Amino acid sequence: MLRTPTGGAGSGTATAGDRLVSIGTVLNQLRDEFPEVTISKIRFLEAEGLVEPRRTASGYRKFSPQDVERLAQILRMQRDHYLPLKVIREHLDALARGEQIKLPAPGRRRDLLEGAWEQDAEPPTAARIGRAELLAAAEVTETELLEWESYGLISETDGGGYDPETVTVARLVADLGRFGLEPRHLRAVKAAADREAGLIEQVVAPLRRHRNPQTRAHAEATAQELAAQSVRLHAALVQTALGIRSQ
Repeated sequence: MLRTPTGGAGSGTATAGDRLVSIGTVLNQLRDEFPEVTISKIRFLEAEGLVEPRRTASGYRKFSPQDVERLAQILRMQRDHYLPLKVIREHLDALARGEQIKLPAPGRRRDLLEGAWEQDAEPPTAARIGRAELLAAAEVTETELLEWESYGLISETDGGGYDPETVTVARLVADLGRFGLEPRHLRAVKAAADREAGLIEQVVAPLRRHRNPQTRAHAEATAQELAAQSVRLHAALVQTALGIRSQ
């Protein structure tokens, strides 16, 4: 069982006696226990609403001791219990309400399909869907799917079948087609996505080869976070190029 220290994501209500520190100082405080943490990681957790530091009039982040402890809790849940950010947020919200939570034993991964905890188990294999399931879920025709496959926008996995995320790709390609964007127009988007994936793979590859099993397990979470930030950057660059202001 685990109880929380006081405060939640918006606990930037530090008392007058609390010493607020910069993000660089926070990084130095965390690195003794979490040597792989970076400023980008802290900013990502802030963007996800897991921590809310104060801001100075100039816009600089200022973290209270409660913020630093909260970050440490988040990093421990990721490192020791392999929890995704959504689950971590739920746990922290429960702790902020004064509730007790029960975490899986350190070093165990949760099988999301079976709901069991297994020591040193391999990560569960992502479910695959068949061609008929993809057509039905995405509400597209066989002719459309064949054309998209010919342009490399959609492809089967190495073991056959399709990743569930392919349904999202198919729906987006169909939606863009309604605006006159044909599959041949989207090849550049696919090529850019492949290049971004290659960059992310360069970052996480050393983590996956690390001798420490916890570091290897952390590689997947790192890849997900980098992918999320890459998508945000891509969207921001497109909006900037078009002169679109965020609402």
